[in-house]
Amino acid sequence: MLRNCELRAALERSFDHLVHSSVADDPVEVNRHRGFIASHLISGFAAFGLIPPALAVDASSAGFTATTLSVLGLEILVALFVSRTGRLAQGFLLSAAILTILAVWVALHTGGLGSFAVVWFAIAPIEAALSGRRSTVTGAALISGAGFLLTAALTATGEAGHNLAFAGDNTTMSFLACVIALGYASGVAISIERRERATSLSIARQEQRYRLLAEAMSDLVTCHNPSGDVTFASPAAMRLLSVRPADLVAEGLFRRVHIGDRPAYLSAISVALHQGAARVEYRLRCGEEQDTDGWIWVESHMRHLADEQGDDAVVTVTRDISERKRHEAELENLRVDSEAANLAKTRFLANMSHELRTPLNAIIGFSDILNQELFGKFEFDRQREYSGLIKESGEHLLQVVNDILDLSKIECGSFDVNPEAFRVGPLVDRCRQMMAPQAEKAGIALTCDIEPNLPELVADPRACRQIVLNLLSNAVKFSNRGGLVVCSVRRQGRRMAIAVRDNGIGIAEPDLCRVGSPFFQAETGYDRKQAGTGLGLSVVKGLVALHGGQVMIDSDLGKGTTVTVLLPMQPSRDGVEPISRVLDIDQIQRVARRA
Repeated sequence: MLRNCELRAALERSFDHLVHSSVADDPVEVNRHRGFIASHLISGFAAFGLIPPALAVDASSAGFTATTLSVLGLEILVALFVSRTGRLAQGFLLSAAILTILAVWVALHTGGLGSFAVVWFAIAPIEAALSGRRSTVTGAALISGAGFLLTAALTATGEAGHNLAFAGDNTTMSFLACVIALGYASGVAISIERRERATSLSIARQEQRYRLLAEAMSDLVTCHNPSGDVTFASPAAMRLLSVRPADLVAEGLFRRVHIGDRPAYLSAISVALHQGAARVEYRLRCGEEQDTDGWIWVESHMRHLADEQGDDAVVTVTRDISERKRHEAELENLRVDSEAANLAKTRFLANMSHELRTPLNAIIGFSDILNQELFGKFEFDRQREYSGLIKESGEHLLQVVNDILDLSKIECGSFDVNPEAFRVGPLVDRCRQMMAPQAEKAGIALTCDIEPNLPELVADPRACRQIVLNLLSNAVKFSNRGGLVVCSVRRQGRRMAIAVRDNGIGIAEPDLCRVGSPFFQAETGYDRKQAGTGLGLSVVKGLVALHGGQVMIDSDLGKGTTVTVLLPMQPSRDGVEPISRVLDIDQIQRVARRA
């Protein structure tokens, strides 16, 4: 038995190279093409091989016998046609035509409608059934029917009558024709049986594969009808819910859905039926129905599926996401705590800043009165020096407090921006004049490069003045004596570009991504030469973000830094109409990170 199977497999493989490449990826189609080609080649060559023995046995009917076997030998051409083109349906129709011609030819010479060859007309449609296509079977039936009608018409008109005597005397020819018909019909029957067996085996293998896959999956696979009832549940029900798959059939799964999640569950099934797919998260009860504490979070992916009968169904894959939900809850709690801590910090800084401004204003005011010697001359020069230091320190501390207040307002989302149309050139030049004494004292040249005929900018002038002053202050602070600071203004499309360039100490590459963060300075340590808190650029980025602008920083260590602020020319369609725009800290940080 094993030897016969091996021989049959080797014989089938010998025809594999004749199968067209267009069906090489489909095992079922390969099997059909190979069976068709092999059977028709064998039958064709067998017909040609029978011609010499038939002529030797009965030479009186040599013409009839040779013609009959030659027609059957045309099956070789049909097999080669399918091998070269891959058109199996057309091959079956050509084979049906050959069989019909053969049946008509034999019937006309062996008694017309009373001939044994009449039953051959039924072989062609039966063989066409191997194609698996209804249209091919219909075409073969029409061809056979036309041949039968032609035979009937010729028999009725007496065209086949002059051959009846010839047919009755030639028993050898009749015997040979019956053997050929029986062999051909047996081959077709064997092919049909092999195809059905191969199809059944393929279906069984697929079912076994799917069964193993369903049993190995940790996710629960269910099938639902349009009303939501479960028609199938995979064995994973025991692992996921600690129940048998049969317990989830019909309304078993729906009864385990948390009552608060049932609308979302049913809505997802409806969406999958009408839109093709859906996803939903809900809670399921594990264990027995009386257990109300064993709830787990699950996620279901649903897809619409229509079977061969056209009935709608929804296939659902459900997995346990309880661990993910727990992590999400922890992250949400951490986020809320972080936001609360950040808000508390911001409010604390704002309150402390307000409390500090009152005594600072008194210190600055009284130190200024002392410096003017309104209530008497200083007896010693050191007294005048100390009074000046008190005023400078107070002013510096007041600036720090003001920066903290501005930053706190921006982070809290309470910094209002009131745009109006103004010219940028005069504002920048005024800022240069305000910074000129500080630059001159530090030995730094401060100049402006403003493009002529600039259009008006619609923005908050107060905020823009603070932006320019902070950038100029940083440039002067971090430039060496004899350096140069240039503030330029250019138009770039629909935006105004304000750039401050210096040739100072620069910023190292690793620090560029952190510049602008509150209280961060690129030069750190107790021995740094420049004073400051690192709030200036943070305030700049926040104010620019409130205008919907962008900050870009380009710097080389030891060569200088260029900070460019891009502000939209028209932030709103209303033009110069005052508006109030407030952004939260997340939006500010997202815009600021573009730098």
